[in-house]
Amino acid sequence: MKQLLAAADLSKDEIRFLLDTAKKMAPIVRQDGTIPLLQGKTIVNLFFENSTRTRTSFELATRKLGAGSLNFAASTSSVAKGETLIDTARNIEAMRPHAIVVRHSSAGSPHWLAKNVSVPVINAGDGFHEHPTQGLLDLYTMEEKLGTVAGKRVVIMGDIAHSRVARSNIHLLRKMGASVAVCAPPTLLPPHPETLGVDYAYRPEELLKDADVVMALRIQLERQNRMQIPSLAEYTAFWGMNQDRAKLLKPGCIILHPGPVNRGVELDPEVADGPRSVILDQVFNGVVVRMAVLATVCENEKLKAWLAGHGGK
Repeated sequence: MKQLLAAADLSKDEIRFLLDTAKKMAPIVRQDGTIPLLQGKTIVNLFFENSTRTRTSFELATRKLGAGSLNFAASTSSVAKGETLIDTARNIEAMRPHAIVVRHSSAGSPHWLAKNVSVPVINAGDGFHEHPTQGLLDLYTMEEKLGTVAGKRVVIMGDIAHSRVARSNIHLLRKMGASVAVCAPPTLLPPHPETLGVDYAYRPEELLKDADVVMALRIQLERQNRMQIPSLAEYTAFWGMNQDRAKLLKPGCIILHPGPVNRGVELDPEVADGPRSVILDQVFNGVVVRMAVLATVCENEKLKAWLAGHGGK
């Protein structure tokens, strides 16, 4: 791996390598330790969209690996003066960073950058397309709680049509042997949901009883037109994960959400904070998964040596 542009590009072996690497790093990070594989290197966070969890966890992952980070905000940069994405990236490349982490509202922008710069590019979310590191940390969290996703039933509920998280999760989960179903109002599903290679339903009650994992997604009002749902209150009444719907879940079923959570819309507060919720585990796991990605992309030989000293590959 010289870069990470999409979950769809990852082989099963590459997915397993990243998850196993993150698992070996996790105990050290939990003890507030560092793994200085990237000392002397600089990672640029090139974010054209707002972010809390993704940007912060990439920053923390960079520091835990001993590298420095340069954080770029579009609103205070020359982008506000009309500079293009590619000119911005080439100017940053000229400063000799060791990787660029990019989030952009245009699908395919990380791929375009990767073709035009010589440093590794990591996709931190591009439009409706993908969010591969979020998919990896979600998969890591599921395996942490369930042991494996092979043969498990994962139900993804919410704004599927606009969700790059859903797409990355579907690619990864199917490759790792999970059964996936999506649920949303018809207006928030893609025009032909069967092309995703998953089951689908318009009402959550049809899917929840068999679920081992439920992932609720944020309603992305900023990406919708006004006619896609009548109101948030109606969405909550028919598709929100409330306490009554949570009672349909079998013992051991876990609930994820990539954040930010609209409390009382996708998840009732009692569900978001309840015993099934692993949302805060996802947040921690985002740091170690992104450490694994950065180390793999930027310093693969040092990482291999480190892994050899920590129980093998």
